[in-house]
Amino acid sequence: MKWPTLSMKSNKNDFSYGIDSTIAQILALTTNYLFSMKVGIDMMTPTIIIGAITDKESNTSYNPLPHISEEQTSWIGSLIYLFPPVGSVVVSFVQDRFGHRVCMMVTNVTHLLSVATLMLSDGPSGLYASSALMGFNVGFVTSFSLSYCGEVCEPKLRGTLTAVLNLFYFAGYLCVTMLYAVTADWRLSVLFTAILSVVNAAILFKTPDSPMWLMSRGRTDEAKSTFNKLRGGVGEDKFAVEYRDMVHYTSQINLPTDGEKKKMSSIKDSLYRFIEPETLKPLQLLMIMIFFTNLLSGIPYIPYLISVFDKFQVSFHPAWATTMYMAFNVAGNVLTICSINKLGKRFLALCTMATCSVCYLSIGIVGNVLPSSPVTSWIKIVLFFMSTFFSSMGIMPIVWILMCEIFPMKSKNVGAGLSSATYFILSFLMTKFYLDLEMFTGFYNTFVLFGSIGLIGLVYLHFQLPETENKTLNEISEHFKCKNTKADVQAGLA
Repeated sequence: MKWPTLSMKSNKNDFSYGIDSTIAQILALTTNYLFSMKVGIDMMTPTIIIGAITDKESNTSYNPLPHISEEQTSWIGSLIYLFPPVGSVVVSFVQDRFGHRVCMMVTNVTHLLSVATLMLSDGPSGLYASSALMGFNVGFVTSFSLSYCGEVCEPKLRGTLTAVLNLFYFAGYLCVTMLYAVTADWRLSVLFTAILSVVNAAILFKTPDSPMWLMSRGRTDEAKSTFNKLRGGVGEDKFAVEYRDMVHYTSQINLPTDGEKKKMSSIKDSLYRFIEPETLKPLQLLMIMIFFTNLLSGIPYIPYLISVFDKFQVSFHPAWATTMYMAFNVAGNVLTICSINKLGKRFLALCTMATCSVCYLSIGIVGNVLPSSPVTSWIKIVLFFMSTFFSSMGIMPIVWILMCEIFPMKSKNVGAGLSSATYFILSFLMTKFYLDLEMFTGFYNTFVLFGSIGLIGLVYLHFQLPETENKTLNEISEHFKCKNTKADVQAGLA
């Protein structure tokens, strides 16, 4: 059986812009990296709050919490996954009209508002509100950050520079958990992180809009000037090939004739466009891949990590075990950045999914079969950290990288928004009902269940996941097309 590959005219795109281009792209992405770090902090905040509720060593004199039931705890841990789809839907319309820079400005304000809400909360309702607002911010930021990275990076660097988003995301995890481990005060830990929004506001003045967005708004001269700056000022003769490819890719969103423009405005036509193979096929691939990735990257366990480490019977404080968990996430993502261009996304995704599945199955078998002892405790914690390391090295960041690559320009924002919404809806369901699942199956049987499902996902990806590394966005979009035209689809639905 042949592995799915991209059937292109050329197998390699190497525009050789040099170090100045790389630096220019990194500088343009700096605000997105800091936003991603804040997203990691927001996603981890419910974990330290839940930890403070159950951790007797937390500094309760500075963060008084009322008695909170297990049901309320599950809502605190899961609401942050419920509201990102709202943010994703809102930003999919806002960024089309106003661009990425305006979205970034709005995000700075809402981030500071979410921190203020958390500081003022003194009961379950306040914690619900702050968790929901942080969830909205997560969805809002995730969608425009992914599309911005996909649009400003050259093909050779797109996978690597987008993977850096995940590095900063996990760095946010590590930052807030380490602050909590040191201070034992969740309010103070979160307050320290507000400095990121202030720093980002200052850097934003030097951040350009995406050249693709500028071109889609008819600002072609500004788009070409911005594109030249992002390629290190090499001149039009050097970037002409990639620029023409970008123009062709962007032109999909602008149809030339008045009759076609009228059709574009109809809801029926929008539906036809969205169910075209180049949009529907990657959306289906991502939604299925997200389901398997969430199970194997520890999403159901994250809000309850301190409790998980208690059940593993770790010999040190669970708060420090949580910090170590995040450190392994960071380490895995660093390796992604170093290896993705050489190994490719497909190879990394398949290898890491297989490894995570085996680790989960092994944890379940050890926990169910072997008697509890310091040795078996260390075996389980090592396997858990291994699954964390490999998921952050492959399947988790690759899902997010694919979101900014595999959709055509005409449905890019909506496709990425729906994909990220799927991620967060599934994450909400998995975290909200995890405690019920654990009660029904038993703690270690959840690992057996997730590991077994992961093996099914491995078979699916083996036959369905193409290699997109070092391909232009236009080439990737062409791969998902088939012979069916829009007229064929309309005729079939008539």
